[in-house]
Amino acid sequence: MKKKVMGIYEILKSAHSGWRYLVIILLLVAFVNALIGYAGKKPYTEGNRKLNLFTLISAHIQLLLGFVLYFMHDWYRGDSAVAAQRYWKMEHIGMMVLAIILITVGNSRAKKAATDLIKHRSVFMYFGLALLLITAAIFAMVKADPSRSLFGM
Repeated sequence: MKKKVMGIYEILKSAHSGWRYLVIILLLVAFVNALIGYAGKKPYTEGNRKLNLFTLISAHIQLLLGFVLYFMHDWYRGDSAVAAQRYWKMEHIGMMVLAIILITVGNSRAKKAATDLIKHRSVFMYFGLALLLITAAIFAMVKADPSRSLFGM
């Protein structure tokens, strides 16, 4: 039996696929943490700042991996009339870039905010919108590309 050797594309695809779990977990934890901080009028701590920063960094790493895959696979050349190709060509990348912009803006606004309450609210709102957008993108993926599952590669 011949052993299949993974090329760089397959390695990056696996990394991108696995890294998403870290991004989603960090985003969810940061969102819930901000909700608790906002609702409970808690102080914005160094731990909050670091969690939000790690979430931001993980999302940007995921974006870079995604861009590399996007251009390596020539997704930008897909036929927009075919649902699966349109999803990967435009919808996936568009929704994910927007989600990461929201995460970036939320983190930036939290850093610049004058009060702890506004810091928590900024993270809660922007990270929450990003989480909602990522969730919508996952469901859109399964609808557009039936070969994919909610949690599979």
